[in-house]
Amino acid sequence: MKPKFKVLVYNFLGFAILFIIFRFGLNLILQLESFYMSLIAAIAASFLAPKFAVVKKEGVDKIVMKWIFMKGFKEL
Repeated sequence: MKPKFKVLVYNFLGFAILFIIFRFGLNLILQLESFYMSLIAAIAASFLAPKFAVVKKEGVDKIVMKWIFMKGFKEL
């Protein structure tokens, strides 16, 4: 599997897992319309989800991760 495809899958999974957790968590706490709960969950998930990218380091494609809870980049 190419690194760019892996990055796409990792970004999607990170967002999707957090979105589902926030969506159902908000449903338990707040009694809003489903559109507004989904909108709040999407904004929160996109802000808190880790971001993955492909960088070319020494001629080799490497996957790196940036997250707001970590300082700097982590190489995978």
